[in-house]
Formats: sequence, C-alpha cells, structure tokens
Amino acid sequence: MELQPGREALVRVAVATLWSSPEAIRPIDGPALTTGADIPTWVSGMDTEQQVGDCVLSQLLLGERVLVTELRPDGWAHVIAVEQPAAKLDPRGYPGWLPADQLAGVDPARTGDPLVVDATITALRADPDGPVVLPGVIVGTRLVPAGPARDGWRPVHIPGQPAPLWLPDGQLVPIPIGPPEAADVLAVAQRLLHVAYIWGGLSAYGIDCSGLVHLAWRRFGVLLPRDADDQAVATNPLPLGAERPGDLYFFARPGRKIHHIGIVTAVAGGRGSRRMLHACYRRRRVVEEPMPADRAATLVGVHRV
Repeated sequence: MELQPGREALVRVAVATLWSSPEAIRPIDGPALTTGADIPTWVSGMDTEQQVGDCVLSQLLLGERVLVTELRPDGWAHVIAVEQPAAKLDPRGYPGWLPADQLAGVDPARTGDPLVVDATITALRADPDGPVVLPGVIVGTRLVPAGPARDGWRPVHIPGQPAPLWLPDGQLVPIPIGPPEAADVLAVAQRLLHVAYIWGGLSAYGIDCSGLVHLAWRRFGVLLPRDADDQAVATNPLPLGAERPGDLYFFARPGRKIHHIGIVTAVAGGRGSRRMLHACYRRRRVVEEPMPADRAATLVGVHRV
C-alpha cells in the first residue's frame, strides 16, 4: 500500500528511530537509517557523548501505527506516533521524522487480534526454523497472527512483507485483559538491566528512563505516555512511604519539570534504603541500585499505574 499524507502507516523494521529533523542526523546515525535499521550496530558505534544526542526523540517498534503528515522528496516522512501519547507536543501522539522506507501502508485484509512478543529479543524467519529475514524484534512488539501454530512455530503478518514470517510460538503471548500485576511489569523491566542508555531509546539495545517504563508496561498492553513528565500526569500519586515494587519514582529540580523516572524495586525499611531500577543518564546504562543521595534530594513523588 502506498504511503500518503493524512493516512496511517505501519513500521516495517524491527525498531525505527524517530528523529527531531532530517537535518539533525549525525554521521554515526547511518546504520539506523538503512532500510533494515541496524540498531545494534548503531548503538555499539556510539561513544558516551553520542548516546545522549538530542536529535533522537523516540523509537517505534515493528507494526506500530503512525499517522503520516508529510512526505519529502528526499525520502523522509513526518509522522505522529499515535501509540506513544505526548499531550504537550501533539494530542494525537509523538511527532517526529523517520525514513519513509521504514514504513509500509496499512493492508486492511490483514486483521485479527494481535499477540505480543514476550522474548526480550527475537528474530522472524522465512519458514519454521528457516533463515532469518528480520532480526532484532523487541519485547512488547505486537504482531497479527497469519494462521495457527505449526510444530511450535507461529506465522505472523509483517508490514511490507508479502508472505508471513515465523517465530517460535512460545515467544508470543496474548495481550492481557485487565491491568497486569506490578511484579510482572517489574520482571520485564529487569530483563533490560545493563542495557545501554540511549536518549530517546526504546529497545533492548538502548533505552532511556521513560522508555524503560513505557516499554515494560507496553508488554502488557498498557500504553503509557512516552515522556516522564507526561507519565506522571497519567499515573496515580501515592503518599511517600506507601510505594511497593513496580511503582514509579519521579524526580525534578526545584521549579523545574520532571526530568527522570525510576521503577521501585525495594522500599525503605529497617536499615534498608529505597531501591530502584532506572536507565541512568550518568552511568549510561540501566541499573538497579539504592537511591543515591542526590536522587533522593530531587524525589518529588511516587505514583502507581
């Protein structure tokens, strides 16, 4: 299906990066711009300063819906990521740019209740146990089944692919009905321990603090906003001390908006201290640790989804 402004499209690569503008692209960003979007090579090629370049806004997963708002002759598309709420930027979703060849038109014939990928990282194959066609598919990706499982493999429809691709059936699960248990969400987030911090990242190759929260809840069909300050608005505040593992800590400097978020892993009690899992800008990776004193000084709230 042809891309057209004003119509929805679907991400056709495992992980597409949403950019602030085509002109903001750096030489290091080349691997993320290819038709296959080689995110592992992109992330591994960055130094610590390049990991926090503000040209990256967010990332989108395979099959994610976007609204196309502009197509440029040089191959770039401006889109609204409608599955990543960002009320302060656009009531329709998160706006940004990506290469148009990382999108495919919506095929109305490919319908059905999606399943969600539960493997942290997996690959889609041409046939059961056949050659890899699309590597690097991330936990939380939603895929439409193309038929029943066969010999432990499940066929799925992929945007831009004429024939179904296959992955192990055990790596796909139904999207839960009703709110998930906080402990289950925390367990998904803990799988991303030690993943590189990438500003705007939303994958098991690189992620930021609000991306970690968004992705962990997305695995269970809950679409939280993309940015930490919006996530605070969308969740329920609790009295400090009432938190439990799986709740969210929010941080802000005096007079400033919320700039950081962490997931509660243990609460203060006895000689213990509050602990959290978070994608740490300073350490450039996802860590689980006692809340540092400088973080505690900027702790402004604890919320529950």
